Amino acid sequence: MSGAFRLNHAVLYVSDAQRSAEFYRDALGMETVSDLGSAVFLRLPEGDNHHDLGLFTVGASAGAPTGSPRPGLYHLAWEVDSFETLVALRTKLADMGSLAGESDHGVTLSLYCKDPDGIEFEVCWTLPREAWGEFETEAVTRLLDWNVAASRWG
Repeated sequence: MSGAFRLNHAVLYVSDAQRSAEFYRDALGMETVSDLGSAVFLRLPEGDNHHDLGLFTVGASAGAPTGSPRPGLYHLAWEVDSFETLVALRTKLADMGSLAGESDHGVTLSLYCKDPDGIEFEVCWTLPREAWGEFETEAVTRLLDWNVAASRWG
């Protein structure tokens, strides 16, 4: 089993996703993949990712209840090279007590984990581009059904 081979994307909590998206489009030439209003997903024009940056509106930090998301880093997503590697890491991360969630995003299958300080990170496997279909320009989160995934990708 190999581990992650590249950083796939970053997700930021921001005070205003629309304003931040405009900034990243202007500053870096990013393109909008999906705009859900309070969440915007952007891709670099020459990139091969579904998205390179996710922006989630959490509002201004002033007056936010303790424990509420505040502007800053939400998570980094580390990409693995195969479905088999994702399955092996799922077992390893669960055994370490790190696994916190699992999702099918239509273009990736993702594990959500926490490091020893409680900092969340994602480990994902990107489906072949031809399998993205309708999710090419969508951002979805569905329950990851491991039986379905294994029958298709295992």
